[in-house]
Amino acid sequence: MDRFRVDRIAATPQPQQCVYAAMHQDYSESYVVADRESWPDERSAGEICVKRLLAGERGHYGPLEHAQIVFNVGYFPHSVMQQARTHRVGVSFDVQSMRYTGERICRAARGELDLEEVVYLRPVGDYNDRQGKRYRYSESQRESDLAFCRRSVERYSQRLSEGFSEEHARGLLPFDYRQHFVVSFTLRALLHFMDLRAKRDAQLEIRCLCDLLWPHLQDWVPEIAAWYEESRLHRARLAP
Repeated sequence: MDRFRVDRIAATPQPQQCVYAAMHQDYSESYVVADRESWPDERSAGEICVKRLLAGERGHYGPLEHAQIVFNVGYFPHSVMQQARTHRVGVSFDVQSMRYTGERICRAARGELDLEEVVYLRPVGDYNDRQGKRYRYSESQRESDLAFCRRSVERYSQRLSEGFSEEHARGLLPFDYRQHFVVSFTLRALLHFMDLRAKRDAQLEIRCLCDLLWPHLQDWVPEIAAWYEESRLHRARLAP
């Protein structure tokens, strides 16, 4: 999991002012940009948005859709991408393909790249299943699984050298090969995603994704993030 990473590519500047402007236009007689000099600063705009839109669970989330943020997410297993796209999260993904991007797998098969750069296995440790049954993932079990993964990437590389198409050969790979992707959220969608995936019983790896997204959210919309942390984070209270 130490390879997982999230980097911000782009984001709406002054996002809390953006949300404020959308909210303000809902009930303002004037054309709000004409009054821009009188808008509150970014911090005050965030505080007003929390008070008027979010506090008391009013559910008026529409203005949050106008602020947007884009991330590059790296080295997560394919299972995270599958789970991230489940439910109507309202986000856009562009995901590293296994039709055009298999050279890294071949490099790992040749020993030019660390195997765990391209496939993911959970760390050694104690786990439990969905029914709460505890089990131990031992060092020897993990080493055995790594050997299985190595055979799989070697077979993948062999099939490509024999003329197989990438989409045919990829069926031989371990399910949790690593993928990079670009994802864009509106602020509303990002909070909804955190509601779904930062909950305590979510899949371990997608909780790690939320943990890496969280500092970006705090930096981008600090007043809204502070409200969210106090009232919703880890509580699985789905956004309206």
